[in-house]
This record gives sequence, C-alpha cells and structure tokens, in this order.
Amino acid sequence: MRLARLLTLSALSLATPALAAPPAKPKPPAMTAPAPTTPSPLEAETRAWHQKRLANLTSEEGWLSLVGLFWLQEGDNRLGSGEDNDFVFPVGTPARIGTLTRQGTQVTFTPAAGVSLTKGGQPFTGGAVGTGEGPADTLGLGALRFYLIPRGDKLGLRVKNPEAPARKQFHGIPTWPVDAAWRIEGRFEPSPTPKKLAVPTVLGTVEDMDSPGTLVFQVQGQEYRLDPVLESPTGPFFVIFGDQTNRDASYGAGRFLYVDPPKDGRVVLDFNRAYNPPCAFSPYATCPLPPAQNRLKLRVEAGEKRYGDH
Repeated sequence: MRLARLLTLSALSLATPALAAPPAKPKPPAMTAPAPTTPSPLEAETRAWHQKRLANLTSEEGWLSLVGLFWLQEGDNRLGSGEDNDFVFPVGTPARIGTLTRQGTQVTFTPAAGVSLTKGGQPFTGGAVGTGEGPADTLGLGALRFYLIPRGDKLGLRVKNPEAPARKQFHGIPTWPVDAAWRIEGRFEPSPTPKKLAVPTVLGTVEDMDSPGTLVFQVQGQEYRLDPVLESPTGPFFVIFGDQTNRDASYGAGRFLYVDPPKDGRVVLDFNRAYNPPCAFSPYATCPLPPAQNRLKLRVEAGEKRYGDH
C-alpha cells in the first residue's frame, strides 16, 4: 500500500505542469531630452528689453517704491504719522515731520523740532523746495524720499520707500508670447500744423500734449490709426492706447508703447513691447489715459498682460 501511494503521488507530480515564471517587465523607453531651442532674434531682443524694464520698475527709485501721494492746499500742510496731520505718513515715521507751506507756485518746508532731514542728500534745516522732481529737490527722512510734482495747477507730494511692500512682494509681469505678427510696419502721417492732443488722466484732468501726427497700420487687412505724443522734441513717439484685451486680459486703463521716429515716412509698431502704466502697480501714480481715438477696436494680444488684480 505504501509503495502504491508513493507511485501515485509521483505520477501526480509529473502530471502537474510547473508554474510559469512571470513575464519580464518591459524596460521603459529611454528618455530623450528635448533639443534646446534657440530663441529668434526678435524674441531675444524682446526678452532683453523686458528685463531692463523690470530692472527699472523694481529699482529703489522705481514705481513699486511709491507709498504715498498727497495734494497740497494753499497755505500750511502738516505732515507726519500722527492722525492729526494733513498728510498722514507711513507708520514708523515721526508723529510730526514738518510743514509744507504753499503760496501759489512757491513752496517752503519747515521741519518739526528734532527732525533731521536732507535735501538733495545734504542736511536740510528748512527753506524753499522746488518742483523739478529731480534729486536736488528730493527731501530725505531715513529710508523715505519725498518730492513735489506739478500736475496742471495741482501740486502733489510723492513719497517713496525702497522697503515698500509692493516692491518687496513683486512677482513679475505675465506677458503674451513674442509674436513677429505683432511687430508691424506702418506709415507716419505728419500733422500739417502743430497739433495738441487732449490726454485725460486718472486725476480727472486733461493735459494738452504735443502730437506730431498719426501712425497708420494694418492688422489682418484692417486699417487702424494711433495719435502719439512727444515727451521731447527729438525722442521717440509715445503712444497711450487701449484695446479690447483691456476688458479681460490686460490692464483695464490701457497700455503704453514707444515708437522710434519715422524713417522715410515709415514706422515700426512693436506691440510685443506694449507695457503697463505705473497705475497698474500703485494707487499713488498719476497716469495718462488713452484718448478716445487711441482706443483700438481689436485685441492686441501682445506685450504685458494684467498684473495681479489690476
């Protein structure tokens, strides 16, 4: 019996097929790194231009350092961090800094007792303050810098601080991809007589600015026109324009663009360099707005997009 049982078990083991080994897993395909792409000359030039633009914006004297803007009334205007001042300065500054006294277009400053200030980098004990917006008329108090700015018949006091939250928290500006289709050659139609362009501002005022003529260009066979202004007699044309991306993708109040002076009546409008005005970053800037004729009825999907929730 025992021999028969052993023979039976041996037969069963021979009849039972051996378990197959699991198939080998296929090797993953070798990862091939994408070949590096060389940017086009237009893309490289635009990137370099935008980096320089960001460097200016984020510098200690750039628009992101703004922390205050106040408008002088005739007579005395007291400033300091105390709530009883006419101009309430940021926390951390003296409760009473001094008094700006306006008499028409003339302004003097009287520091409060014990407050040490500079003017143009030199110790300042009080006196006349110009409205040149230059270093010579800039008052300093610690890290703060403040100076007068004329806007029509208004005189404002602009305050800057390199430690401003807007500067410290800046995270870059989104842009559309560089596109050669938005680098457009057009023609320049000079004005036959000196022309003034009525330019509205965020202050609700209108400034009459010199305009040399009209820039004419086409997009997809449709003609468009923009009236530039001159910031200097020999400098580039300055264009303040709006378009239909202002509704959802770019800054709602329009954008800026510089255009080189014409050569043989031709100009190049490179909308890849369209950029946001200072008001897109700070409530303390005073910006021009697009004149009615410079609001384009098309989407200019080029240049800088909306920054944050502005």
